[in-house]
Amino acid sequence: MNLSSQPLPKSVILSEVSRALCDSRSRRTCSPARSRTPARSFLTRVCLALLLALLPTAANAHVGNKDVFEQIHAGPYTLFITIRPPNVIPGVASVEVRTSGPAITSLRITPIPLTGEASKHPPASDAMQRATSDLQFYTGSIWLMREGSWQVRFEVDGAAGPATAAVPVAAVPLSILPMQKPLGTLLAILGLILALGMAGIVAAAVGESRLTPNTQPDPTRSRRSLIAFAVSFALVAFIIVLGAKWWNVEAAGYAADLYHPSDLHLSLEGSNLRLLIGDPDPKAPNGWQPLHNSDLLLDHGHLMHLYAIRFPEMDAAFHLHPAPTGSKGLAEQLPAMPPGTYKLFADVVYLNGFPETELATLTIPANLSTAPLGPEDASATPAPLSSGDLGPAYKLPDGYALSWDRPASITANTAYSFRFTLLDPTGHPATDMQPYLGMPGHAAFVKADGSTFAHTHPDGSAAMPAVMMANGGNDPDMDTTSMPGMSMPEPISSTVSFPYGFPSPGRYRIFIQMKHASTIETGVFDAEVK
Repeated sequence: MNLSSQPLPKSVILSEVSRALCDSRSRRTCSPARSRTPARSFLTRVCLALLLALLPTAANAHVGNKDVFEQIHAGPYTLFITIRPPNVIPGVASVEVRTSGPAITSLRITPIPLTGEASKHPPASDAMQRATSDLQFYTGSIWLMREGSWQVRFEVDGAAGPATAAVPVAAVPLSILPMQKPLGTLLAILGLILALGMAGIVAAAVGESRLTPNTQPDPTRSRRSLIAFAVSFALVAFIIVLGAKWWNVEAAGYAADLYHPSDLHLSLEGSNLRLLIGDPDPKAPNGWQPLHNSDLLLDHGHLMHLYAIRFPEMDAAFHLHPAPTGSKGLAEQLPAMPPGTYKLFADVVYLNGFPETELATLTIPANLSTAPLGPEDASATPAPLSSGDLGPAYKLPDGYALSWDRPASITANTAYSFRFTLLDPTGHPATDMQPYLGMPGHAAFVKADGSTFAHTHPDGSAAMPAVMMANGGNDPDMDTTSMPGMSMPEPISSTVSFPYGFPSPGRYRIFIQMKHASTIETGVFDAEVK
């Protein structure tokens, strides 16, 4: 089901969003970006970001995915939401909404920090625009003024009365944008004209300012005028050089604040995998400071969801859940895994609701372990990528099968609702369904080159603890074991849908996990994205 594909208008208002300035002490409290340079003035940061926004782009929780795809319920109204955060901060995020349920008369949006004092003082909301050709499709845009954890609050009014809901958004600067050559050439020419004009004004003042009307300057005045021109032009050029150096320093400072995830350090002791998350810290004994487990929130009952996928063929995949070991670090007794090189994608959520995927590579030797999978872990050994497309149906080892209602074609940067059904050995929808980690299913979308990874749920791609914080309060110490969606209605459907949009063209492999009786199934599908 294609949820949206229409272009957005660019009308935005700053309103009172400048009040939404969050405390940037660290990633765990507010800002997810490291600050290695002294604080710059807000005006300087805004000017730099706006100038960079005029230039072409290069590319959090999810690797290679900055967009948020979410299905939420605001009272009786269902909203299929796509939020596309900007690459530079401050910047404009575009918002698309497809509605269902009772008729809606108005839909308004507000950007608010997810935590902190500013979250208690929201700015004025902005009205979303209804598409003239599709009365259930709305578009809008908002300013995100600082990096960190935000929420977009949706205010709905319609036939069933008013209702509100919120979607968390991680806003981070992702790129520095190179200058377009035509624009650079134009600015250089205009700058040269301005410099020559300033030098010409000084030369005219020296050579002709004291002459009586209709009098020509003598050779001495002409010589002084020429010297004044040369000196003033050199002075202007020197000022330009100093300005360029200042600009380079500011640009370097902005580049130092570009987002990249924390470091994931790992060690393999026998079959016991130990993991530490941390950041470079010159004050630490080894120049690197591991985080405390208390810096993380539980997500579906676990501090970390670890996907280990064997590359380059993606013919072995494991969904693991390392457990805390003391106050720092996590560990997992690895199950029997085919030998090879695995890319690790470790999902965590910080106290302020900011989700992050840490990356690492692990080489598994032959005969490492014969241990079974953990009770909540899952695995799959599909055919390698080089063997061809896996198709829309995947046979499971116990006779069950997973089928994908695959669209005829899939395009990048378009929101879809991908639907999968678990079938019993007779080919009918399974009737013994159970929740897996509190959800009807889990999905991982992974690009063949490993540049894109997204662990999503039927409600969408946002981290569940952040969703709870956005809709249930701003207390980062809240109990996240009772998150929305953790208690499933009975019976659970054998069909599950995942809102998602592929960020770029190419080949992807999709891993779907569902549970029936006491068995966790993993179906694997391939997608070619145009």
